[in-house]
Amino acid sequence: MQIPFTKAHGARNDFLLTWREQVPMQAGDPAALTRAICHRHAGVGADGWILIAEANHGAPAAIELWNSDGSRSEISGNGTRCAAALLVESGKAADDVRIATGAGVKNLRLLARHGHCYSFEMNMGRALIEDLHATLTPGRECVILNVGNPQCAVLVADFDFDWRTLGAELERHPRFPHRTNVSFIRVVDEHTLDVRFFERGAGETMSSGTGSTGAVAAALARGWVRSPIRVLTPAGPLELRLENDDLYLEGPAEIVAEGQFYYERGLD
Repeated sequence: MQIPFTKAHGARNDFLLTWREQVPMQAGDPAALTRAICHRHAGVGADGWILIAEANHGAPAAIELWNSDGSRSEISGNGTRCAAALLVESGKAADDVRIATGAGVKNLRLLARHGHCYSFEMNMGRALIEDLHATLTPGRECVILNVGNPQCAVLVADFDFDWRTLGAELERHPRFPHRTNVSFIRVVDEHTLDVRFFERGAGETMSSGTGSTGAVAAALARGWVRSPIRVLTPAGPLELRLENDDLYLEGPAEIVAEGQFYYERGLD
């Protein structure tokens, strides 16, 4: 069977997007289909798959996010911007986009558009700090919080250690029964953070919208930075600001391809 898709990335955190009504009924298990379509070698390749339902009768557009390993996620900041870009490009939304996610309705404002490249500012909401001074691994302090999905933000002096292995360990730490996203934070100055990401269900990613939001929320709560904050990611900077306790994330979304994935059930 054929699964139509559009491929987009938000600061090289890449996603496949499919209109929900275009997924064949006979496709079966969405987790298996996600693993197949997101596979980097045998599929199209992506960090996640997003199903989009367009706005209807005043209700916002809605997205359902699947991680590349077939697990569900509440929200992706970068992925939500990619969905907003597709909604605008398809004429189903304009300058202000409302999208229902697993973490509630999010509002995005279109800042710029050049061809298939977009820039949005998204209200990420208020971060919930759960533990400001946690120690889950010897010698490293972290902040445990939630920004719509679970986050573990770890303060580091540099990245000259095996942070990917530590990220995998923390993702599945007993403290997190449903796993967590992990960010490693190096404070550059009072308005700048350098961050690396190990995301739940996807592993290392070039950037992360919710991971950047969690890193900034953790750094603000610990008094390391002041708004506005630039987050340096391996894919380039993301900009965040604090307003009335809500964090606003500004970043890109680019639509890069569309096509059909030929799916055979049971071969993932």
